[in-house]
Amino acid sequence: MTIRTGGRILVDQLVAQGCDRIFTVPGESFLAVLDALHDTPSIDVVTCRQEGGVAFMACADGALTHRPGVAFVTRGPGATNASIGVHVAMQDSQPMILFIGDVDRGTRDREAFQEVDFAAMFGPLAKWAARIDDAARIPEYVARAYAVAINGRPGPVVLALPEDMLLDTVEAVDRPRVEHFAQAPDPDAMERLADLLATAERPLAIVGGAGWDGVAAQDFAVWADRAGVPVASAFRRQDAIPNDCPAWAGNLGYGPNPALVARVRDADLLLVAGPRLGEATTDGYTLVTPEHPGQRLVHVHPDATELGMTYRTDLSICATMAEFAEALSAIDGPAHDHAAAAHASWRDWSTPKARDGVAMDLGPCVATMRDALPADTIICNGAGNYSGWWHRYWHYAGPGTQLAPTAGAMGYGVPAAVAAALRHPGRQVVALAGDGCFLMNGQELATAIQHDARMLVIVVDNGAYGTIRMHQEREFPGRPSATRLANPDFAALARAFGCWAERVAATADFAPALSRAMAAPGVRLLHVVTDVEQITAGTTLSAVAKR
Repeated sequence: MTIRTGGRILVDQLVAQGCDRIFTVPGESFLAVLDALHDTPSIDVVTCRQEGGVAFMACADGALTHRPGVAFVTRGPGATNASIGVHVAMQDSQPMILFIGDVDRGTRDREAFQEVDFAAMFGPLAKWAARIDDAARIPEYVARAYAVAINGRPGPVVLALPEDMLLDTVEAVDRPRVEHFAQAPDPDAMERLADLLATAERPLAIVGGAGWDGVAAQDFAVWADRAGVPVASAFRRQDAIPNDCPAWAGNLGYGPNPALVARVRDADLLLVAGPRLGEATTDGYTLVTPEHPGQRLVHVHPDATELGMTYRTDLSICATMAEFAEALSAIDGPAHDHAAAAHASWRDWSTPKARDGVAMDLGPCVATMRDALPADTIICNGAGNYSGWWHRYWHYAGPGTQLAPTAGAMGYGVPAAVAAALRHPGRQVVALAGDGCFLMNGQELATAIQHDARMLVIVVDNGAYGTIRMHQEREFPGRPSATRLANPDFAALARAFGCWAERVAATADFAPALSRAMAAPGVRLLHVVTDVEQITAGTTLSAVAKR
């Protein structure tokens, strides 16, 4: 027990929990924390340009480390800006802790300067939201925040820090490091699963969610190959297992392989390991319906409260992914013969076919990237139709190679890439962004430059909010509204930040531009100009309007 300020106690708890990096836009409401960080070289302080970028970086860092990404923002505008990252961390099931400097305790409930009831505001968005009023209890709150964020279904925690509380000098007892609790599957449930697999004629697995690591991925992939069971991924969780697994069948979500969709519909047994089976993965709860008539459903999830929440299950298994995959690998049953055909179908689906008469064809560009970049490249993207080319044609090497928000948040790709580049400086990191997506957090290029990040940014510019334009053409053909964008010269803008940059407007020019980018140091940006008519990897705006 030592006498310290609340700010010092808080930083000491972060060190005890293994925190080595925080993301912040500084605010006067947590000056005591910033002062304590001045004397804490073990924590790298990443100074960002907008709190949305702060929260996205923390979310991405948590996804990569499986420990909470840590963000500090100020009250009022800082917290509301950061709320988007909390929403993404919750829907993505990623561990994160957002600390918010708050008004002092003596002025609460007077609508003081930038005052917000943060427990009420973030209660529906986070796993837990609270305020620390007693500096002596900081160790208790921080330890609980870590435990909540990493266990069960991982997710975000929000803690408000009254400004005067951080200045209090008190005695406090430090808490030890909180660890993730491994949950092994029930042996009886695994026996039932073995029986279901033995009697199934057309089983199919869907993987995703949180908690996949190299060991879990390898165990699951080996089992699927041996059992001959096709494996599909949930929306934007294509890195759950390596895509070179002979049982890999591709991804669900927006624009999936029609052959894979047919396989899911035709399956008599679905082994769902990790995903919540949300709206995007299930095509609005129609591909796999909550009652799924004619199909047996085995749902495996690390949080018991998720099991049976939406879907009727024939077998529910509460387990973390590594423990489940290890137990699954011990099941010896009849081998099926569906995986090879499913994998061959995915290989064909993920091989780009050139489009005639298209100046900039993104499919061959992705193929060029696959040939030029390392297999363990980390692909980071936000929301928009542009991402569909990489979802379809990129081959993910396994856990930690895809950072993409299942919440469909724009502006995620660049901040996520900054976090990834700082976390893994020896790996290639690529940020993908549409023109609309990029300008929501493009200012974080300044953060990347300031902190010596090494990353490649690809801005796909079609002069429109393309996804919404596509929906307009489907619902109100020929009547676009509010979706046209007048854009800057993104290459010139990037150079103003200190990046290497080029503009690319033809497919044939992409490979040499990529080669030059890979040879350049630091942050590099390719401004790729496309035609909005080529709205997705599989269709055009004209075709959408005619449906």
